[in-house]
Amino acid sequence: MSRPLLALSAMVAAGVITTGATALPAHSQTGTARHASARDTAISHARANVTRHAGTFGFGAGQRLHVKDVVIDADGTQHVRFERTYHGLPVVGGDFVVHQKRDGSLRGSTRARAHAVKLASVTPAVGAKGTAAGALKRAHGLVRDAKSTPELIVWAADGTPRLAWRTTVQGVGDKGQPHGEVFVTDATTGKAIENYDAEREATGTGHSEYTGDVAIDTTQQADGSFALIDPVRGHVTKDAHNLSSSSVKSSSGTLFTDADDIWGDGRKFSTDRATAAVDAHVNTAETFDYYKKTFGRNGIKNDGRGATVFVHVGTHWDNAQWSDSCFCMMTGDGDGTTDPEQVDLDTMGHEMTHGVTSATANLRYSGESGGLNEATSDILGTMVEWYADNPVDRPDYLFSDQSTPPWLRRFDKPSLDGRSADCWSKSVGRLDVHYSSGVANHWFYLASEGSGAKTVNGVAYNSPTCNGSTVTGIGNQKASAIWYRALTVYMTSTTDYKGARTATLNAARDLYGASSPEYATTAAAWSAVSVS
Repeated sequence: MSRPLLALSAMVAAGVITTGATALPAHSQTGTARHASARDTAISHARANVTRHAGTFGFGAGQRLHVKDVVIDADGTQHVRFERTYHGLPVVGGDFVVHQKRDGSLRGSTRARAHAVKLASVTPAVGAKGTAAGALKRAHGLVRDAKSTPELIVWAADGTPRLAWRTTVQGVGDKGQPHGEVFVTDATTGKAIENYDAEREATGTGHSEYTGDVAIDTTQQADGSFALIDPVRGHVTKDAHNLSSSSVKSSSGTLFTDADDIWGDGRKFSTDRATAAVDAHVNTAETFDYYKKTFGRNGIKNDGRGATVFVHVGTHWDNAQWSDSCFCMMTGDGDGTTDPEQVDLDTMGHEMTHGVTSATANLRYSGESGGLNEATSDILGTMVEWYADNPVDRPDYLFSDQSTPPWLRRFDKPSLDGRSADCWSKSVGRLDVHYSSGVANHWFYLASEGSGAKTVNGVAYNSPTCNGSTVTGIGNQKASAIWYRALTVYMTSTTDYKGARTATLNAARDLYGASSPEYATTAAAWSAVSVS
């Protein structure tokens, strides 16, 4: 995306950037006073130089300078960046940098296109109301549910200063994400000058609870702040402010914003509400990327649309869930004692996969089809973890081991949780869907890694078979590819375990051939969990 030529308001930099090997910001505990003094001195000299050489900078009556940044090189050379206003109006394109020697004497200047700024009047001939209406009309097709806010400026980006309206239209973009467009209009003639996106792509730093320090895709807004709006995938992360899950709507909550694009503190049970948002935002991106890069699926519904993600839902709500009605992901803060926020990678992948299931086979959430629904989220949610391959949260066959330690469910022998089924029986369909899922989870482990004892990424597993057979795995990449194709091509809303066997064998035949080892392993793993 293109960058706007000037931020909506001038911002004073928080510290001095010193080039060379010994960079030290002004807010550092070491040398704070010395650097603050050097910064102030540089600004003072720069202001004097602008006044002394007004013609060079096009500086004249009605103008005021606003410091934006100061850079002091290791040899003492100073670079002071100014923006300016004219009779209180921002001058777009009126920015410049004063370059000074160590002693403060002028060394040179770097200017935008504007030279002298002098207007006959700062009273617009075209009113704000008409400009706002015109901007809304121009934004049609780009922004839905739009509202416009006009601001009077001096437009000097093309070297010819003139009075203009800069109108920001905010609403909803093509993927359901918050989006804005900026329209610049000549305030005398009403003619369009230019338009551009109000937001800019950015990459922030997130201190997450579960996956360490991570790069985080954010959007820089028109006022210079940053928001948890993913510009690539379109998802938005909000604070639900402990609203109950039954009350959450897509319009609920507050979008996370930040001044410096550094998010969270990396602690469990953190009091910094952005910490959970970091995990949620990044793990939603990982899930989106897993489906797109592995299966070519462009978003949950394969329509490119990003979801709304809510953290801090409920009070001590030790859960997470996907909602089709609001096309949103909701995560709770854990139980407040042993389980922290439910935003770990496989949990996020699990819940969002419910959306994929809903958009494809739409497996009924009861009986055996309900168990298959849950297993689909366990299997593909776990594969999101394998896709991300994060060194802090190493991939495994333990579901929700980070947010519900030591784990909530496991794949090699699901019955170790005391409730889940390892093998199919006629009574499986009467179990809670979270426990009847064990049969399919067990199939997936056997198909992936095989039976018997094995250590993977430092975790010891020992998977039995229900028929006493020995199964040799084909790897989880192939096993999950078979499951995904079965889900999206062959399963229907009422598929049961016998139907899942048929669906996965059809998928294995399509992908690898009916005489392939993959097909044979798919069948053997089902027989090993008593599904024939």
